[in-house]
Amino acid sequence: MQTVDIQKFNALVDINTRINSSIQDLTGLLTEIIDSAAKLCDAEASSLLLLDRKTDLLYFEVALGPKGMDVKRFQIDKDKGIAGWVVKHNEPVVLTDAENDERHIDSISNEIGYFCKTMLAVPMRVKNECIGVIELINKKNGQFFSGDDMDWLLILANHAALAIINAQNIKKAQNEIRQLQVAMIEKIDKWETEDGYHTFIAKSPVILEKLELIDRIAQTNSSVLILGESGVGKELFAEQIHLRGPRKKAPFVRVNCAALPDNLFESELFGHKKGAFTGAISDRKGRFETANGGTVFLDEIGELSLSMQAKLLRVLQDKTFERVGDSTPITVDVRVLAATNRDIEVMVKRGEFRNDLYYRISVFPLLIPPLRQRMEDITELANFFLKKFMMETKKIFAGFSTDAVEAMFAYPWPGNIRELENCIERACVLATVPSDGAHFLNKNDLFLKIDPNEEETCSLKTAVTIFKTRFIKKALYENEWNQTKTAKALDIQRTYLSKLIQELGIKE
Repeated sequence: MQTVDIQKFNALVDINTRINSSIQDLTGLLTEIIDSAAKLCDAEASSLLLLDRKTDLLYFEVALGPKGMDVKRFQIDKDKGIAGWVVKHNEPVVLTDAENDERHIDSISNEIGYFCKTMLAVPMRVKNECIGVIELINKKNGQFFSGDDMDWLLILANHAALAIINAQNIKKAQNEIRQLQVAMIEKIDKWETEDGYHTFIAKSPVILEKLELIDRIAQTNSSVLILGESGVGKELFAEQIHLRGPRKKAPFVRVNCAALPDNLFESELFGHKKGAFTGAISDRKGRFETANGGTVFLDEIGELSLSMQAKLLRVLQDKTFERVGDSTPITVDVRVLAATNRDIEVMVKRGEFRNDLYYRISVFPLLIPPLRQRMEDITELANFFLKKFMMETKKIFAGFSTDAVEAMFAYPWPGNIRELENCIERACVLATVPSDGAHFLNKNDLFLKIDPNEEETCSLKTAVTIFKTRFIKKALYENEWNQTKTAKALDIQRTYLSKLIQELGIKE
């Protein structure tokens, strides 16, 4: 008896220690409590039922024993069964002949094929209110549950109730913290503002120099040709030229030249009269007329066919055009900005782009460097996109891990800012956030695959890290991930290899 008391005491100490620590796995803790109760009281089966106040039903949160999994699919009305009686009276009950007790629900026993002969059921109380029931079923060796068993089970029931309250308080606090975090995130400027312009983010000296040049260009009416790889943000630079100049309160009209088929080119840019062609059911302004007094941005101008280039050239020269189906000339005051990711000079030499149009649109050529040449912007942009997609996905991330930052600086970003944005959006969508909200996005979340030939684009420290990671991974692979063999092959201590694997985040 003394040994049993020691076991019970040790079990209570262990459970109490877990309850007073941070509760992240409530079900696991409740399972441990119920399992301890069954072992200490020599019960064949045990269960913990919680009361759902919205439905007035008792459901099995934990069920252990021969038919534990089968029992969990049942729910019990709070006014029925032994458990219902305990909830209603908020008192424990000991049954020596449960099968013949009028409160017993035999339908569950019949369905699962496990019959209740003896039972001990006690309430779980919070501020003297019953929130659930713990049941022990069939004491081993044909014995009956005793008053001593009841006393111990009541103590365990109080511990279980305390664990539930702690978990609820933690969850409530986490929800409040999450709501505050979301509220703070929502105050962050959006990537696209309410008036349709994008937030411009720059920290690198090369881009800050471009902005100084834009400040001077913006005060003129001269045409600007913005050059650069796909995804560098040419449209954002066009917006800055418009917003920093005297036309900033006038319209900024975007035209995607690659999306305009030849047969709709004139109608889209210059408008049409009602009845000018099939489907022209009313008069319609074109993009140039809509932008009168403001700016027209011709994106992907290198995709225009030669015939479309000729029509565009006349308008740029004279600032006059006619709507399709109308002979009345319309004169507009617009500034023209154009952009392309193609080599226009090469296209001119090949006869693919009119040289007179090229000179008309490129009074000020503005070359935007790719992201790999403006590394200082990566961190700023990445953090901005992280905040944006945290708001959209309603997830909270603590930031980027060290390996993720190193990977972002080592990666060449062939898709530039657009690829960075898509990469972080994908990571935010797929990554899971723990209940404490402390998850850092890591390299694996970003799905970055570093090209072995791209080390020269990053810092020496990052390049060395990349080399060490690949070198050790290769050695581990060749030695079937046996660290002892790998350390011997690399001529280093096994403990040092383990340290490197941990520091570099190497996984099989």
